[in-house]
Amino acid sequence: MIDLPRHTDATIREVVAQGAQDPIAVRLAELGFVPGEPVRVVAHGPVGGDPVLVQIGFTRFALRRSEAARVLVQDVSQQAPAEHEPRKEAA
Repeated sequence: MIDLPRHTDATIREVVAQGAQDPIAVRLAELGFVPGEPVRVVAHGPVGGDPVLVQIGFTRFALRRSEAARVLVQDVSQQAPAEHEPRKEAA
């Protein structure tokens, strides 16, 4: 997520855990950083880009770059459109 340009809509793919009970990954999941959730980077800090201000829904979170780097995202503009089931013809 740290490479995502500001104000770009994205979707969370996964949060990478470092170990079985990674407390940071668990906390991110509790805060709503879960696969499929829309997210965007709002701002980067002035020195070294720390912290990274991200928004999920109407809530904003300031994450350290090391925490934000664990959140893998996909830019919405690069996602394939959802496929719809073909309409069934009435007999």
